[in-house]
Amino acid sequence: MGVEENKRIVERFEQLITTQELGLLDELCMPDMVNHTLAPDRPAGLAGTREFLGTAGAASFATTTWPEKIVVAEGDFVVWFGVRGGRWVGGDLFGFDVPEGDYERGFTVMYRLQDGKIAERWAVRDDLGMLRQLGALEAFQ
Repeated sequence: MGVEENKRIVERFEQLITTQELGLLDELCMPDMVNHTLAPDRPAGLAGTREFLGTAGAASFATTTWPEKIVVAEGDFVVWFGVRGGRWVGGDLFGFDVPEGDYERGFTVMYRLQDGKIAERWAVRDDLGMLRQLGALEAFQ
């Protein structure tokens, strides 16, 4: 697969996160995909990604947008870097009771593709900044 096709596959995966069309995971990802972003208590591979995306917490981020985004792709790698924002619906987030509200946070996500499917995924995101914006950590403001 070429770089442009890899970018389209990643774009479809990112759209899947907001639409919750989990049936597309099998089309977009290798069965043994490694999602380095998942918490250690989640199942490995595609099963863990499917489980996470099917949770109420993931659905709470369904309004996610990228107000600022840079896409870099070379060979089998696609990286999205920028600002990801959305609306949190309120409730438990990372063990904190977080009120409803809008947020934006620095976000970088990298994908490695193999044979036209996502084989690995990494993410680095400013969760602390997001929790502060939403008022979950007022003592640290």
